[in-house]
Amino acid sequence: MTSLLPTGSARTAHTPRFPDAEPGEPSLETWQDAPYNRWAFAHVAEIVPTAPISHRSSVQTAHAGHGLNALLGSLPDLEHRLDESYTDALVVVRGGRVIADHYRDGFTPHTPHLLMSVSKSICGLTVGTLVDDGLIDPSQRVDHYVPALAGSAYGDATVQHVLDMTVDVDYDEDYRNPSSHVQSQDRVAGWRPRLAGDPADTYAFLATLRGGARHGERFKYCSAGTDVLAWIVENVTGLRYADAVSQRLWSRLGCEHDASITVDPGGFGFANGGISCTVRDLARVGELMLGEGVIAGDRIVSAEWIRRTRAGGDPAAATGTAFQRVHAGGSYANQWWITGSDRGDYYAVGIHGQFIWVDPASLTVVAKFSSWPEPVTEAWNRLHAELFRDICLAGG
Repeated sequence: MTSLLPTGSARTAHTPRFPDAEPGEPSLETWQDAPYNRWAFAHVAEIVPTAPISHRSSVQTAHAGHGLNALLGSLPDLEHRLDESYTDALVVVRGGRVIADHYRDGFTPHTPHLLMSVSKSICGLTVGTLVDDGLIDPSQRVDHYVPALAGSAYGDATVQHVLDMTVDVDYDEDYRNPSSHVQSQDRVAGWRPRLAGDPADTYAFLATLRGGARHGERFKYCSAGTDVLAWIVENVTGLRYADAVSQRLWSRLGCEHDASITVDPGGFGFANGGISCTVRDLARVGELMLGEGVIAGDRIVSAEWIRRTRAGGDPAAATGTAFQRVHAGGSYANQWWITGSDRGDYYAVGIHGQFIWVDPASLTVVAKFSSWPEPVTEAWNRLHAELFRDICLAGG
């Protein structure tokens, strides 16, 4: 079979931060030294934590927006429900027009917010553009694109298995357990203090994961899978993941602001949860889905990719999950959650309450940022499904 991989850098261990950079460089120890400072001085936020100095005054823009008047008539308790669900920002788009928005005190339409696992759905769309262009074959094995993962849990899985999270992998997604895989991955990504023996970076971490070979049988939510997809994206494009997302998706959505992504010591973008953006720009991702891959007249991803995503995966694979206790008959496909309801609604979600909710029946997209006190519970997910459906039925 003819390889779809580009020549040159495609089969390196991972994509360097800049041409000819060594893996892991520049580091916290070397970034101020020549020759690394030529790159690092223009990318300080990848090395040292940074804080924004906004060109807009938060005092002037704190209450700018449309407000909730369009929805309050039929949902008089909406503002209370938003406050009770720890809402930081909410935007409702119907028929391509913003009809309502809401921001907590101190938050503005221009304030970026961490997406957590909504980042996964952005990765799914980015992969979709590469499938459209023939650069990724979803039926191909992962180790065809990332030889470094041969022998890992992901090596003999197909790309589609990873997209649908049906890889047979040993991975504990318990966000509160210090011994879990997800906390280990957070440490590697720079989100938690490192421990002795932690892998050097995400590339190394992914290669350590083990599992069986019964892929495709059961849905198993695993954040590491999205980072596997991002590694594939890097290898088939020759670009760092952040640059690939910009080139293939973000720069084409008509966004008003830059997004950002956290990076680990090896320069790997934390694809499974590290993107931040504004709530209005996030809603554009939902509009792209609602438009079957077209936004503002520009086709970004094929209608076929969107339709396959909306069709969902195998509901039987998710039998017995907390997700199906909220959405009976629901499934997961291409990094999106499909409710299986009569309305045909589907969504992206991140822990602590980040959402894109898409309702084709009313041509409505709801984007919501939250800061729940718990990472995730069945009760929070049920409450938000009811909230979003009420919003989609209101103001019509």
